[in-house]
Amino acid sequence: MQARQQTQTRPSLYEQLEALPEGITGEILDGQLYTQPRPSLEHGYTETSLAEELVGPFQKGRGGGPGGWLIVVEPELHFIRDTEVDVPDLAGWRRERFPYLPKAQHRAMVVPDWVCEILSPSTESKDRTVKMPIYAQYGVAHAWLIDPIGHTLEAYTLEAGAWVETGRFAGGAKVLVPPFAAVMINLDDLWAPTA
Repeated sequence: MQARQQTQTRPSLYEQLEALPEGITGEILDGQLYTQPRPSLEHGYTETSLAEELVGPFQKGRGGGPGGWLIVVEPELHFIRDTEVDVPDLAGWRRERFPYLPKAQHRAMVVPDWVCEILSPSTESKDRTVKMPIYAQYGVAHAWLIDPIGHTLEAYTLEAGAWVETGRFAGGAKVLVPPFAAVMINLDDLWAPTA
């Protein structure tokens, strides 16, 4: 009697991502699994504050805002299903391209029109040198990089496949930033009060 050989298959990168413990965020970037713990309180404060600034006027059309956007915090973007998986801090889609969220899905398969990465000392290099080129490769039209410690916002627009800086703002400036230039954002409102 011949013994059967058991072949063990290694879990795919996406299966590894799905198996991560709670509190760990995973992304598959250029064929490599990246993990990171939950962000700092300052990071979370900036993320929540920016979402609040944008959702009212741009998603709901409140306060004289133009509406027309769908904005999501930490969506799981699948540029290639289960193969190129990015999780920006915020992403936005113009409703004519993505009118509603797919029911009971955790994947977004439509390339967003805007992404925002909130930088931290442990993720800044990855956000700048790995994720920004991926966003450009897949045609994200606008990207923001926000530093909640340095109190800066950098805005970029994709032109001919390359990022062009459209603004660099700091401190407590009141700014109009594409693609959300229809409403002024007071940067002071994005920075966490600290001791």
